[in-house]
Amino acid sequence: MGSALDTIFALSTGPGRGAIAVIRLSGRKAGESLTLLSGRPLGAARQAIVRALRHPRTGEALDQALTLYFPAPSSFTGEDMAELHIHGGRAVIAGVLESLSEIEGLRPAEPGEFARRAFDQGRLDLVAAEGLADLVAAETAAQRRQALGQMGGALGALYEGWRAGIIEVMALAEAGLDFSDQDLPAGLDQKIKQGVDRLIAAIAAHLDDGRRGELVRDGLEIAILGPPNAGKSSLLNAIARRDVAIVAATAGTTRDVVEIRLDLGGYPVLLADTAGLREATDEIEAEGIKRALARAERSDFKLIVLDGATWPALDPKAAALIDSKAIVVLNKADLLAGAAPPSVQGIIIEPVSCRTGHGMDGLIARLATEAAKLMAEAASPALTQVRHRRALEEARAALQRARGATGVELCAEDLHLAARALGRITGRVDVEDVLDEVFRSFCIGK
Repeated sequence: MGSALDTIFALSTGPGRGAIAVIRLSGRKAGESLTLLSGRPLGAARQAIVRALRHPRTGEALDQALTLYFPAPSSFTGEDMAELHIHGGRAVIAGVLESLSEIEGLRPAEPGEFARRAFDQGRLDLVAAEGLADLVAAETAAQRRQALGQMGGALGALYEGWRAGIIEVMALAEAGLDFSDQDLPAGLDQKIKQGVDRLIAAIAAHLDDGRRGELVRDGLEIAILGPPNAGKSSLLNAIARRDVAIVAATAGTTRDVVEIRLDLGGYPVLLADTAGLREATDEIEAEGIKRALARAERSDFKLIVLDGATWPALDPKAAALIDSKAIVVLNKADLLAGAAPPSVQGIIIEPVSCRTGHGMDGLIARLATEAAKLMAEAASPALTQVRHRRALEEARAALQRARGATGVELCAEDLHLAARALGRITGRVDVEDVLDEVFRSFCIGK
């Protein structure tokens, strides 16, 4: 990123025409730039003031804007900041941005640079910054709630609490090293082991959460599988309530994986239609079937679609995929001679008709219920990032080594490594190698 001495600016609202657009500035020349554009001295801090904006060099009228000034350190970035709430026409936005670019010491912000400066100034820890990015990207209520909690500091406080606990135990170990020739409190070794055991148990419980937070953040993956012409693509369209996949009477229409993101009961779901399972007739279909089976393996749930027109014949390839991760859907239930069977291979059957809509509300409700079971909120903050999981696993491994260390020196070193691993999550130690990766995912203006 550019120099921290520069004052940065960016459009913080979405591009395109709109009623209002917001341009943010951050840095030591934010207030001066506001004065140059308006020709008036700064008003009271954090007070919205309507001002006419003019080009600082030509004096050309740009817009009537609502302006705000946030002096350091009481701002999002911890630096002097200003906001220009202008009309959202493309020409207005372009004119104001071009005027700012002509002010000496100002430059356009890079992606995530506002949040990066907030981190550098201690306004956000790294976990809260990631929560902010997740909040901007949130598409469902569950994602919004989780991101707000993370941005509010609950997850960072949990990790920092464990780090503080490690440091306390490390102080006991260091005391055993530094004052080994003196009388130390009885049971020091036992206190160290008890402290390490508590930390190992807490981190292990956090890791063993069924990937709840990661599922909320990334979405529950559900694969639609079954024989050709069972109605898999029709089912995808019916759940999505729009034509996503091509539907035809010809077997083998779907050759690749067709994906769609859905909001089911406030939870994010990635629903994937796959190629029909049968003996392939050509290389392309064979690749499609290979991808279908791979998706079945990695999905959190499988919708196994059976053909009601051929019931009770059970396709062996589809039957082989029925397990505890499967929801069995008997499509074309309107063509059944009698009542739909209650279950197959011990799994409850959901009879539906994509043609008439029969049973679709019940199936969607069941999907939402299953999603809620996996992603329901708990009392403790959820683990949300692969980066966090890796660091926590590293910390747990170091604590386990410390627990079994034969000497105080080795125990202290492993405790240090565990504390460092947790510190990398929140940014409390040197994490330059991960900072760019984290903030690169932000939009410009945030």
